[in-house]
Amino acid sequence: MTIQNVTILGSTGSIGVSTLDVIRRHPDRYKVFALCAHTQVDKLFEQCLEFLPRFAVLRDARLAGQLAERCRQARLDVEVRHGVEALIELSALPEVDSVMAAIVGAAGLEPTLAAAKAGKKVMLANKEVLVMAGELFMQAVREHGAVLLPVDSEHNAIFQSLPVGFGRGLAACGVRQILLTASGGPFRNTPLSELANVTPDQACAHPNWVMGRKISVDSATMMNKGLEVIEAHWLFAAPAELIQVVVHPQSVIHSAVQYADGSVLAQMGNPDMRTPIAYALAYPERIDSGVESLDLFKVAHLDFCEPDFERFRCLQLAYDVLREGGTASAILNAANEVAVAAFLDVQMSFLGIARLNEAVLAALPAGPEGSLADVLGADAEARRLARQMILEKRFG
Repeated sequence: MTIQNVTILGSTGSIGVSTLDVIRRHPDRYKVFALCAHTQVDKLFEQCLEFLPRFAVLRDARLAGQLAERCRQARLDVEVRHGVEALIELSALPEVDSVMAAIVGAAGLEPTLAAAKAGKKVMLANKEVLVMAGELFMQAVREHGAVLLPVDSEHNAIFQSLPVGFGRGLAACGVRQILLTASGGPFRNTPLSELANVTPDQACAHPNWVMGRKISVDSATMMNKGLEVIEAHWLFAAPAELIQVVVHPQSVIHSAVQYADGSVLAQMGNPDMRTPIAYALAYPERIDSGVESLDLFKVAHLDFCEPDFERFRCLQLAYDVLREGGTASAILNAANEVAVAAFLDVQMSFLGIARLNEAVLAALPAGPEGSLADVLGADAEARRLARQMILEKRFG
């Protein structure tokens, strides 16, 4: 059996840690080639001690120096680098077989695009890559023969529920609708009058999933689901009207596909990201992920309802930018990243997130997504404007 060399972009985050747990269970199948993190030196060093990668990367040169010294003292043969150029290089080296793209936010765009252009197996957990530059990224996948496997539990479930030949078009495969499930987050039933006083800790207390703070807030506003709608559009060539969000509080059905003959195929399982990670790592085979099998007798019942677009204004904004096209989705993503950071720093209210996103979209007209420079330019301008609006205290 050939051992697969894996680069993990975002190894200290929840997806990265879960990926390493699956790899730990299969040392005969996988070798960690590179580990890449943002600022968590201690955690990255512990990962280097266990998995002995050839490379480790941090964004900051000073922190990379600290890690290099600790690796030297521990006599680890690990080359430490820093910066986005290192991330790009280590995603595209010939020795790399697959890349887990798990860096949160826009920071993951360029290295993930580099992996696609190098024809790698790209395990995509960073939805912002497709939200910001879906047309460019999918073009790179097609032109360079990359294998793209979605890791988001919902998109992984859709991928598993579609026929092998879905690339020839959903209509040709008899697909009537994609059913994208959502837990509804911690405020699904909270009175609207109480949302103005939500704290960051409350917003980060997801009822089903263990996630980082940014994605937890996105789940609470349902912006995360909105970004997933855009992601599903690009992954499966599905127009907005073919993607139906279904609020499913138990998070047992991870998503489903409805067919013209009346059939609905769904993927079910306990809410644990190691399941889609293991599926992506071993595709088209299946391996042990460490996740306990679903006990239907314990589940007992499943609930479903339509999303409330008044409560979850960010979800409506995502559908709007998907229909508008061009750089509109990049503008929304950038504004949202700034808004969530401000909320987590207690500079803005929870409801201010959607208001700021909407204001930035209204102020910045979308342009064509002709090049990566167009995308990055729209991203930078949206961030600048969002920060300016926050400084001017236009949003409480």
